[in-house]
Amino acid sequence: MFNVSYRLAPKHRYPAAIEDVCRAYAWVVENAARYGGDPSRIVLAGESAGANLVTSLSLALSYERPEPFARTAWDTGVTPRAVVASCGVFQVSDIERLRRRKPTMSPFVADRLSEVTHNYLGAEPPLCSLDFADPLVALERRERPDRPLPPFFLPVGTRDPLLPDTRRLSAALEGLGVPVDTRYYPGELHAFHAFVMLPAARRCWAHTYAFLDRHVPRVSSPSVSTATT
Repeated sequence: MFNVSYRLAPKHRYPAAIEDVCRAYAWVVENAARYGGDPSRIVLAGESAGANLVTSLSLALSYERPEPFARTAWDTGVTPRAVVASCGVFQVSDIERLRRRKPTMSPFVADRLSEVTHNYLGAEPPLCSLDFADPLVALERRERPDRPLPPFFLPVGTRDPLLPDTRRLSAALEGLGVPVDTRYYPGELHAFHAFVMLPAARRCWAHTYAFLDRHVPRVSSPSVSTATT
């Protein structure tokens, strides 16, 4: 497994994080074999902000884009076998839509959500497209990819304020004919699966590995995962 670090907002605003993730992916493809990995069996995995980044990376690998950082990933010619995007925020712009949907949302949670847009995008419009901050919106355009999008596993708790993004992403991927396994865990909060002592967390991990068993072929050498959080 390769754990990917990236520059953080607000010091480094969009698109710094996805720039770093695209470059990291290219490094993994080039160097995986040195560490016993197989670049033909890459899995992308991320949680919350990391789920946004692995979904955005999938765009860069499946759609030929003009951004130099996206080209870095595209030029590897290697697409992942699968993507695990857990409890993600898939549209950073207009994060207020989540509060409009649920007026009774806790003021603390609403304030934390508002920080996401402000810190990541800043007050001034970014110089590049927002597609890599809002991969959900990009996929909802239903444009056919230049390379097939990989299968997605989308787990989320039903009490997660980001639940609507997972529902929308699932529908967008299904509309493009992408294999999607979307799992909803009743009563669970954001990132619940990190608490492995919970029965729902154990179910989530069992579902995750079952999904990977379906989509990543078993061979003697280990697969390669690139994970972001």
